[in-house]
Amino acid sequence: MALRVYNSLSREHEAFEPLNPPYVGVYVCGPTVYGDAHIGHAKSYIAFDLVVRYLRFLGYKVRYVQNITDVGHLTDDADEGEDKIARRAALEQVHPLQLAETYARRYFEDMDRLNVLRPDISPRASGHIPEQIALTEQLLKTGHAYEVNGNVYFDVSSFPEYGKLSRRRIEEAESGTRVEIRGDKRHAADFALWKRAEPGHILQWDSPWGRGYPGWHIECSCMSQKYLGETFDIHGGGLENMFPHHEDEIAQSEAAYGHPFAKYWLHNNMVTVGGQKMGKSLGNFTTCRDAFTRYDPLVLRMVILQGHYRRPFDYTEESLAAGQTGYERLVGAVKAVRRAMDKAPAGEADDNVKRLAEETEKRFRAAMDDDFNSAGALAALFDLVGDANTLARDPKATRGSLERVDDLFRRLGGDVLGLVQDRYADDASGTRQVIDQLIGTMLDMRAQARKNKDFAMADRIRDQLTGMGIVLEDGPGGTTWRME
Repeated sequence: MALRVYNSLSREHEAFEPLNPPYVGVYVCGPTVYGDAHIGHAKSYIAFDLVVRYLRFLGYKVRYVQNITDVGHLTDDADEGEDKIARRAALEQVHPLQLAETYARRYFEDMDRLNVLRPDISPRASGHIPEQIALTEQLLKTGHAYEVNGNVYFDVSSFPEYGKLSRRRIEEAESGTRVEIRGDKRHAADFALWKRAEPGHILQWDSPWGRGYPGWHIECSCMSQKYLGETFDIHGGGLENMFPHHEDEIAQSEAAYGHPFAKYWLHNNMVTVGGQKMGKSLGNFTTCRDAFTRYDPLVLRMVILQGHYRRPFDYTEESLAAGQTGYERLVGAVKAVRRAMDKAPAGEADDNVKRLAEETEKRFRAAMDDDFNSAGALAALFDLVGDANTLARDPKATRGSLERVDDLFRRLGGDVLGLVQDRYADDASGTRQVIDQLIGTMLDMRAQARKNKDFAMADRIRDQLTGMGIVLEDGPGGTTWRME
């Protein structure tokens, strides 16, 4: 089965066929950096991290661009209100770009902890002002834009396909605007390409229309096309940005250049709390850093991957608590296999393990080929956990068999899902070696107690180990242990 993706533009599942294989260009709308990343950001960027990881797993050479918005994103998400970053900077009494850099660094730190791969290019909107002015000039020249008193607007009536992504007609777009029509706009749905800076506005630049700053939508058109070309493969972002942000990106880009902007549009659904969208503006958000104080970041990653990226994720403490148990099961199986590998006799993987590996990878790929169905992929991986623990306890298991299972954990659970870590590879040295020796000593003491028929002592040792999350397995070959 070849990879198929749900294209928001066509509203259909389509075979993925890149424009210039094996190269794939991916652009994802990045954060507006005026506060710490919250769970909604985690869901979005884990989703597109999964997309990029799987494309690379399939052998594509991916260039992943994710911008940083540090100017132009106004408080009403359209053409009115204050700049979100400037307003927060005024409250904290720092320069807006100082605030943006602070939260951009913190954003990447949070994503690192979630094992979200860094984009290949992370362009700042403030670093691409010349490109935004040039695109605005092109739209004025072709009659798709007009200037009034230092403000430049895109004329949506000049672009007949406006609304093809969101399926909104111009009349619906006008009725859905958040503010009354500005006196200098021709239509309520027209959107700003360039804004005149009011006195005291800190972030402003020279332009042919006077001092000002770019509109929010034009930033992504310029940054995506500069690094990926005028037409590229995948544009991703949050479902809430389909209109007006993505719709406006399409209109201004295709009006300027006369050909399609992006071939595939992928939209990640939102995080909810009790059925209501989570967001900074709603005051119901949980930051990633707050969640990290209670759970391993990879637990949050796994819980998010248990749902499809196009479906909402209702954030609850119960779901994370359950995810903690599941994640520990996965990690415990990986560690058990790697411990067993160090002691296993040499030999090739046996036929049963080969069949298990082939079937697991087949199921995993089938799920991921179905529009990046991470829930199905995780199910295939967790079905492997029980077999892996059984194999790790088998004293006759060959190193080749254990290596074959470990390879699955590394490639599927690590390279694609981002859950299995290489840091477990040193289990036989350092701290891991000390733990092994201590538990080994306790098992020797228990074995001696049983030999002496001191069953009360043997049971007490078992209970102590159980209390630490260590499960003992008594068998013909002796006693083995694993983490619960």
